[in-house]
Amino acid sequence: MKRPAWTQRKERSNLPLMRFMTWLSLRLGRRVSRIVLLPASLYFMLASPAACRASRAYLSRALGRQASWFDVLRHLVVFGATIHDRIYLLNERFDLFDLRLHGQNIVSETLAAGRGAFLIGAHLGSFEVVRAIGRTRPDMRVAVTMYEENARRINAILASINPAAKQDVIGLGQVDSMLKVREYLDTGSMIGILADRTLLGDARDSMQWIDFLGSPAAFPLGPLHMAAMLRRPVIFMTGLYRGGNRYDIHFEKLADFTHLERAARSAEVQAALTRYVARLETHCRSAPYNWFNYFDFWHTEQAQSAANVASVAKPGGVRASGSGPTGTEDVSPEGNAANVANVANGTSATTVSSATETPPAIKTAAPDLTSHSGNA
Repeated sequence: MKRPAWTQRKERSNLPLMRFMTWLSLRLGRRVSRIVLLPASLYFMLASPAACRASRAYLSRALGRQASWFDVLRHLVVFGATIHDRIYLLNERFDLFDLRLHGQNIVSETLAAGRGAFLIGAHLGSFEVVRAIGRTRPDMRVAVTMYEENARRINAILASINPAAKQDVIGLGQVDSMLKVREYLDTGSMIGILADRTLLGDARDSMQWIDFLGSPAAFPLGPLHMAAMLRRPVIFMTGLYRGGNRYDIHFEKLADFTHLERAARSAEVQAALTRYVARLETHCRSAPYNWFNYFDFWHTEQAQSAANVASVAKPGGVRASGSGPTGTEDVSPEGNAANVANVANGTSATTVSSATETPPAIKTAAPDLTSHSGNA
């Protein structure tokens, strides 16, 4: 089955080098060790032309003008800065950062219900800074979900930075993995998923085409279908890097599927996805250099084809390629873990984006943007 370009890029992280950079950064300090960011970004402007073209195309949309190559350079520097900051966040050096919370009352109210929640984000800003907040609050445990191959890789990388972070990652792909997700939620904890990338390039009933920054783009239905099937609330979250040591962490209520009836599931999931994309566009325009999808996100030819088909089948508004087979599936109050697992791993043609991918090895120059244009 055809897979999108971002899944086909070889991961080139280097564990020994990552350990060395972690050691060096922790001893030299954040300010001194950041000197690698500019030369690293210049290097990747030369070494990764496809990623830079994608960056410039995205920035032109987000900025509302033709992006310059200086804009691209700034885009790469911001990405490198968030990767570098992971070293300190994973080692609980929160004192180095100015973390500004917005909407934290939404999280507190949701956690008070005791059923957990899904934190739905994107490759926008730093998810690690959101997880860091979870480690500072005893009542807020946050785990991320991703596919098995990515989970093994991220566990190895996180363990090289801080072994304590390894336990926060849940691998998907098997029934027992989804049981772990449900068990985690039942303890009142939160599950993080990044929901801005489709996994199966030709599984059109697993995605929905929605206008995003001026053109239709494909977004996966899987993450929200999973939340709906498990009947949990959903919170949009992002940790935007604002320069220096400042991060603005936003939590916004996206949906509450707690009392959702089966008959209304498809419509509610589509409405929630529309709200998700709207929030994503707002934050992309507010912090344009925080978007870390270094590939042709709009898949121009596919988008045009899907838009043409959808305009005949369902003219106007959201470009839907189908509500997906999960519209006929259900999870009883007692739970059907197999159905949920199928939604999560794509065997039911519905996909879930990985919550966070392997932090690039900061090599002699910088993080590997060519591999993390798909895995950042």
